[in-house]
Amino acid sequence: MSKLTYKDAGVDLDVYEQAMARLPGLMRRTHTPRVIGLVGGFAGLFALNGDGRKYDDPVLVSGTDGVGTKLKVATAIGRFDTIGIDLVAMCVNDCLCLGAEPLFFLDYLALGKDDPELIAAVVAGVSAGCVEAGAALLGGETAVMPDVYAPGEFDVAGFCVGVAERARIIDGQAIRPGDVLLGLASSGFHSNGYSLLRKVVLERAGLKVGDRVSSLDRTVGDVLLEPTTIYAQAVRAALAGEGSAAVHGMAHITGGGLAENLERVLPEGCRATIRRGSWPAHPAFEWLGSLGAIERTEMERVFNMGIGYLFVVDRAAAGDVAQRLAAAGHSAHEIGTITAGERGVELVG
Repeated sequence: MSKLTYKDAGVDLDVYEQAMARLPGLMRRTHTPRVIGLVGGFAGLFALNGDGRKYDDPVLVSGTDGVGTKLKVATAIGRFDTIGIDLVAMCVNDCLCLGAEPLFFLDYLALGKDDPELIAAVVAGVSAGCVEAGAALLGGETAVMPDVYAPGEFDVAGFCVGVAERARIIDGQAIRPGDVLLGLASSGFHSNGYSLLRKVVLERAGLKVGDRVSSLDRTVGDVLLEPTTIYAQAVRAALAGEGSAAVHGMAHITGGGLAENLERVLPEGCRATIRRGSWPAHPAFEWLGSLGAIERTEMERVFNMGIGYLFVVDRAAAGDVAQRLAAAGHSAHEIGTITAGERGVELVG
């Protein structure tokens, strides 16, 4: 009887080593001065204070997420460099909602067979996202599981850790009647609703990822793979100096749309009214609507509809906050108000 090896079971350790050799450089480019160097080891080290920062009463903020069935689109196209950006964005944007500074990020990639090119592309995207977010890619894990994932299939998950001063945590409890809603544009569908998107676009409409969308002058695949916007610089600008006192709440608009995600941060006695049409229509959503397979109310429950991040701001300071956001490269649109009433969100117009 011949002796069995790990390779016989579907895991080639030589190929695995080739893949891992590409990753240290992608990690190093994200490292901030608070990353503590460690040769070998089983975890990463990060100093909370340092690089000009010293916290009085720090609270760690953490978040985790994936990118869902957007992976199916990436696999169909064979392009994996944007998925890592999505992964960072989905985790970091959630942590930002509490006013946290992103500190570091870890990723988990699981696949059925070692694929150095795919691994390097995904982690390159994670690295790029971390640079944009100002977070260090501190570590990660790549798991080869041939009996769990079919050939060509894989999944990714991300984990972000941030920090905020306890006294400056933004949890929505400061929201009050009279506040205004400032919305920042999304880059498109971000990383939500892709099971429905694929059903409508690729199955019902019969489009292929390589087909060109004339109204957008892009291929279907390019539209669907547009990376999720990372709002770290925008939040940093809005909260600089005394800005944190003017920002009473923030919401990352993901699955559930504007209404469900904003409601999560509303205190009792506060009702939000969002005015449809008060922000520029995103062409990707107009294109999706033109396919005629989804009702507007369903789209609003599933997608961000062109607004990826919301600030609930003191009315007197709204102009100043909008200017700060513009200086950071994000146009803010006043899309609604907070009034006294039953807790909830209403879309009108």
